[in-house]
Formats: sequence, structure tokens, C-alpha cells
Amino acid sequence: MTIIAADPRSHVLRRNNVTESGDRTARPIVFAHGFGCSQEMWQAVAPQFEADHHVVLFDAVGSGSSDPAAYDPAKYDSLHGYADDLLDILEALDLHDVVFVGHSVAAMVGVLASNVDASRFGALVLVGPSPRYLDDDGYTGGFRREDIDGLLDALDANYLGWSETMAPLIMGRADRPEYGAQLTESFCSIDPRIASQFARVTFLSDNRRDLELVGTPTLVLQCSEDVIAPTAVGRYVHEQIPGSRFVQLAATGHCPNVSAPDELADEIRAFLR
Repeated sequence: MTIIAADPRSHVLRRNNVTESGDRTARPIVFAHGFGCSQEMWQAVAPQFEADHHVVLFDAVGSGSSDPAAYDPAKYDSLHGYADDLLDILEALDLHDVVFVGHSVAAMVGVLASNVDASRFGALVLVGPSPRYLDDDGYTGGFRREDIDGLLDALDANYLGWSETMAPLIMGRADRPEYGAQLTESFCSIDPRIASQFARVTFLSDNRRDLELVGTPTLVLQCSEDVIAPTAVGRYVHEQIPGSRFVQLAATGHCPNVSAPDELADEIRAFLR
């Protein structure tokens, strides 16, 4: 896998540490990671598509090996800033009919980007998506406001300690502590100030009205026993996106790209067929 650097577009590709692999003449598939992660979280999934896809991975600005100088608190005070970056990447690589696979908060980034320019997208695969984490009248998001406030306060007070506590719970595989350790390491690699802002943008966002605008064929993949995005949230996303397909995975927790990569890849392939 090689890091791309090309002419006037190179700043976009360097900014997001864009990497390519697979058959570059084939249909593109773009993998996007969630909060506290990087493209490394796809290392057991992405290679399974290299034989028949142009595989593209990237790091959200502020995460992984993205350009730290590119982080702008004003731009990234909304998920729209991340959606703009995604569209920049697709334009820089001149990609169309893209299969976008977004995990967690990146699922909503994909929704926002496809609503801005649907011509770039051929399919959306939303893994553990949530348009709103806070409960509301007639809506179950999974968290009360005091829960989110407590989570964010704990993150601000001791980010490393928060990461060590929360990552195993988010992973949801007590039988495989190495998975939780991998997520902990990923969390701890991020600047705590950036993590704090990204967490607030993520957990206080409300993208429910954006779902009904989606015109791209969509697959919603929902894990069991997910403490971040409960089953009711996944079903809500499915019900709000016209013509979408819903699949309940056997995988538990919030990160099937780490804990159940083969099941995840199989469902993506089945949807694309």
C-alpha cells in the first residue's frame, strides 16, 4: 500500500494520508473510520476487496497520520467539515460510482457528502451508524444528556484514563481483550484537544433530517449489544433512508471491522452483488 502524492491535488491526499491499493481500473471502494481511530482499523477488511476493487483509505484530519497542521477547529466544529474533506478526496482521485463504507460517525459523514454530490456515490454502507446519540421525544438515541455530559467531562479530565476505560466497553468483546487494547492504543494516539472537540461534534450532532434526503442505495449494518449505537438506532436509520437494506450482524460491540472482519466483508459483498 502506497501513499499518494500527485500534482496540485497532492495537498488533499497528504492532508488525509490517502492510500490506494487493489485494481485501480475497478470500481472504487472507500473506507472511512470512526472517532478515535485511523485507517488501520480496516486492515482486516480492506485487503479482502483488493482483487476486484480500487481500494481507498484515509485518515480524518486530526487522526492517524493525517497532516496535523491541517486541523482547523472552526472547520471541524461540524461533521460538514469532514464531509467536505471526503468530497475533496473523491474529486482529487476523480472517483465515481464509489462504494462508501463508513464506520460509526463516518457513516453520517458519508450521508452528508452523498447528499451534497450524489454523482460521486454508487452505494453507501453504514456500519453502526447513529444520526443522533441523545434521546429525544419519540426517538431512542441510547444516551441521556447527563450521560453525554458525564462522558465528555471524563474525557476532558483524563483522556488517557477515559480511553483505557471506554475502549474495551465500546469494542464489546470481553473474551478478546486484545481487541479492546487495539482500540485503546488508537484512542491514545490522538491529541486530547482534538479528541475532545471531535467527541463533542460526534455525540451532540443531529443528522436525522439528512437521512430522508439520501438517494444512494444504502446498506445499514447493525451489531448486537452495541453500547454506542443500539439496535433501535440502526433500525431508525434504515426506516428513514428510502429503499435501504438492514442487516443485523452476529458480531457484538461497536467495531466489527476489528472483531468480525470476515462477517462484515461478506455482508458488503452480498449487498454489492
